[in-house]
Amino acid sequence: MDRRAFFKTGAAAAAAASIPGRASHGGAPPAAQIASAAAGAPAILASYGADDHRRRLMNVAICTQKIRTCMRKHLITNYLPGQCVYNLGEYPSREPWAPDEYDEQELDRLRDEGIQLIHVMDEWNDRYGLFGRNKLTAVNPEGFRRFVTMVHQRGIKILAYASSGYFAGHDPDYKTEWSRPGDGLGGWWDLPRCSPASPGWRAYFLPRMLQILEDYELDGLYNDWGYVPNAQKQIKELAPDEVVAFEETPEYDGAVTDMLYLIYSEIKRRGGIYKLHADFSNQPLTGGLKVYDYLWVGEGVNDADGLRKAVKNHPPYVVPCIHGSIAQVEGTSDHFLHSIPYMQFPLLQGGRPMTGERGVIPIPRLPGVTEGGFYEKVWKYYQAHPDGPYIYGGWDVLPPDTNRRPANARWLKQYLPMVEDGTWAFLEIGETDLLARPLPEACVVSAFANRDLYLVLANFGQSPQQIETADPYVPADDPSAAPATQWQLAKRTLRIIKRAAVPTS
Repeated sequence: MDRRAFFKTGAAAAAAASIPGRASHGGAPPAAQIASAAAGAPAILASYGADDHRRRLMNVAICTQKIRTCMRKHLITNYLPGQCVYNLGEYPSREPWAPDEYDEQELDRLRDEGIQLIHVMDEWNDRYGLFGRNKLTAVNPEGFRRFVTMVHQRGIKILAYASSGYFAGHDPDYKTEWSRPGDGLGGWWDLPRCSPASPGWRAYFLPRMLQILEDYELDGLYNDWGYVPNAQKQIKELAPDEVVAFEETPEYDGAVTDMLYLIYSEIKRRGGIYKLHADFSNQPLTGGLKVYDYLWVGEGVNDADGLRKAVKNHPPYVVPCIHGSIAQVEGTSDHFLHSIPYMQFPLLQGGRPMTGERGVIPIPRLPGVTEGGFYEKVWKYYQAHPDGPYIYGGWDVLPPDTNRRPANARWLKQYLPMVEDGTWAFLEIGETDLLARPLPEACVVSAFANRDLYLVLANFGQSPQQIETADPYVPADDPSAAPATQWQLAKRTLRIIKRAAVPTS
């Protein structure tokens, strides 16, 4: 059954179930109907027994009673933290990329490492028109459909890049009236930023965006939207086709909010996922209106500690990515130290090794223009290291950190049980009886309550610290260890611990 038929069937079944008189004569639905309804539902709805619910409610009660203050509380639902940006291949390129046995094996590895969702970047489409297509159509349509099938066969979801802001300035369809003069990325990128208040741009982009979902059976879209908050806009002159219809203030982006909500609503109507990318630590200023499922942050940030502090209280779900070629980190663990205590998990970069050849491929529509930046450096590195180690994305550090991917799998294995559906998260706890002593300086504790009760202990300081819990816990990565209440944290480290089972007699 294709995706559109699935949504229609699901909606019809839900409607039928709500009509009085449709139940069996005994008043209870047949077991087959119950099983069908439970398929795909989270465990808390489909399979929790009374003991499971009792454990969950008791752990939530412990947190409710013993945590008097915290930065944020959140009930976790529909959360896929294991995310990877997948490099399909080089683009621009001399030949279109095509999936093969390498991708089969890489997708197996990602699945086994806990990855639940991937998104593909701009290389999925023909931005420069090298193969007769454009920025909203695939370089290799049949190859991309095959890749999507490969992803789905492993139970992973896939999103494709579709920017509601950037379009190709050299594309024959592009109209300068859609953009404010001089607004966008020039040179090799040649990506003018189209105004969200332009009727012409909306009429061009929105139906073609929907066509991407129709053509490739995707699970949703990823929007690298070129967001600039009103307060940071340097170009004040309006686009010729721009209509000022909304309130625009430093605290509220009216036209952006309207456009994003229209897109988000359509994707959710189809049962899909919408992911936004905001430069730096920005979040969309929508007056509280929800316009995304996931927000990727971190590009261009040179201070990992500053990124954590800026995004730790952004609305869920945040997917941080420390920009490897810009930010200074003390080690691989920084990626997890800055994210896990705040119900975030870092974005992994995987797929095909990035060669950087895209930076030296001639582009007929941009004669004489070369990239001359990150990709050129990657190309030089690849020439010197053809057998690896490799990098996989534009946010990787060069030379690559070979510990990053094993660490991602190791931490994700601990994180996934802690954030299963139905978990109540209490982030950055303040006054609490869960601890026997006040928190040391530069340390943070967060709690996650479901059938098990987890604490995340983080030390952001430069000296070792000790945290003492009121009750005994065991390490999440070694549950057979003896329960303890004293927890040593080396500088710039974190630990996940699970409350030890209470004896019943």
